[in-house]
Amino acid sequence: MHSREGIPGQDLFLQLFIMKISMCFLAIIFSLSALAQNDEQKIRSILDQQTQSWNKGNIREFMKGYWNNDSLMFIGKSGVTYGFENTLNNYIKGYPDTTQMGKLEFNIIKVDKISDDAYFVVGKWMLKRTVGDLKGHYTLLFRRIKGEWVIVADHSS
Repeated sequence: MHSREGIPGQDLFLQLFIMKISMCFLAIIFSLSALAQNDEQKIRSILDQQTQSWNKGNIREFMKGYWNNDSLMFIGKSGVTYGFENTLNNYIKGYPDTTQMGKLEFNIIKVDKISDDAYFVVGKWMLKRTVGDLKGHYTLLFRRIKGEWVIVADHSS
């Protein structure tokens, strides 16, 4: 008969090793979850900043949420517009003063992560204006470009 006498403390060593591996695994899981939440918070913050800028009558500041690139795509009632400058000019043309701009409200319906560098956002927008309120829905594609979250495609109707 063989007795099961191991090295003193062997079981304790194995238990500590398993516990350390488990803790490392949990730390990785929580870190990844926190990063995803942090990214979503950044995206929500960008939309909040856009709302504040719009409500101050500052379209140029509002546009900082968009990708400053010729490949930016905006889809609205007039069709597809490509490019940051074209999109900015359309906003300025459509909302030439604070009376036309009114006060913007966003109601975010959902924010979905589609990859490590992309989120899809669906929501409602409303402009409260003395010249008549406007409202509709939007879908946004956010991409992380050069470490910053920006809107690369916007379909607002």
